[in-house]
Amino acid sequence: MNVATNNSHPRRQGREAVLQALYAYEIADEDRNKVLQDILDRKSYDENTCNFITNLFDSTVDNKEWCEGEIKSRLNNWEFDRVALLDRLLLCVAISEICFIDDVPPKVSISEAIEIAKQYSTEESSSFVNGVLDNVYKTIAKETEKTKKIIIIPAIPILSKFKKSSPSLSVKVSINTESPV
Repeated sequence: MNVATNNSHPRRQGREAVLQALYAYEIADEDRNKVLQDILDRKSYDENTCNFITNLFDSTVDNKEWCEGEIKSRLNNWEFDRVALLDRLLLCVAISEICFIDDVPPKVSISEAIEIAKQYSTEESSSFVNGVLDNVYKTIAKETEKTKKIIIIPAIPILSKFKKSSPSLSVKVSINTESPV
């Protein structure tokens, strides 16, 4: 087993490993668990990075059709099949990370995808990846805002013990009524 010698952040290594696993899964007729295990065995990852790789790989495979639909809906005058396989897979990874991995800010996911595209794909790919992911992020942010409801509830029963001099005090609560995806 090789120890990871790459000086990049463990999450960057994880994203690159997921991209490699997805590429292998796409072109080989192998079981997804075997492909994932092969990638995990190639380098010595810490437990957090292994969990990140597993979660991101599973989220991407499980939601691949949905992610591809998000990509297709943003292609203007371009056929999905003409998009390079590596770019499609990278976009699926980033969209999955944005939508299904809660502990990563979307802008970090976008930035990482752009940098990986610069390293592994064509010269134009980073701009293309940036455009698609920026559009996905803005759409999801708008949909999330639409699903929030602002409710004003009297806070007297809750706060009356603490502040008896403000009977008209109220609390603003924001409730997300739907999933952003």
